[in-house]
Amino acid sequence: MTATDAPSLFEQALQGYHDGRPLPEVIASFQQITQQEPRLSAGWTCLAWLQLLDDQPQEALRSAKTAVRLNGQDPQARINLSLAMLETGAKGVREHVEIVQRVMVMAPEMAEDLNAAIADGLQRKPGWKAMEKVKAWLAG
Repeated sequence: MTATDAPSLFEQALQGYHDGRPLPEVIASFQQITQQEPRLSAGWTCLAWLQLLDDQPQEALRSAKTAVRLNGQDPQARINLSLAMLETGAKGVREHVEIVQRVMVMAPEMAEDLNAAIADGLQRKPGWKAMEKVKAWLAG
């Protein structure tokens, strides 16, 4: 195996999340990723998600805003922003949910990924009121 075959820090951090590593550890990895690659929207999207799971809504709001600014077409970034806005009492949530609804209609494969992420979030954080609300809006 050469150095170029080694998994990237992003891949390692994502694998850590899927393996069930403690949230603070995975959050630290994604904070390092966003510091090293501040224009990598996926890093900010993942960081926001992890911060939401770890009950850090203010931090998640900042991370999600950055992710959406870098890639406004990413529906997961907009879901994260919607969740963070709900949890911090910010206004304008509906606009982001409506954008995600349109993406889900136009790109069914993305809808499957988003539904899997929602299910994952509810499994990792049972009773997550903001997620239940966003899930209901997306279904409606």
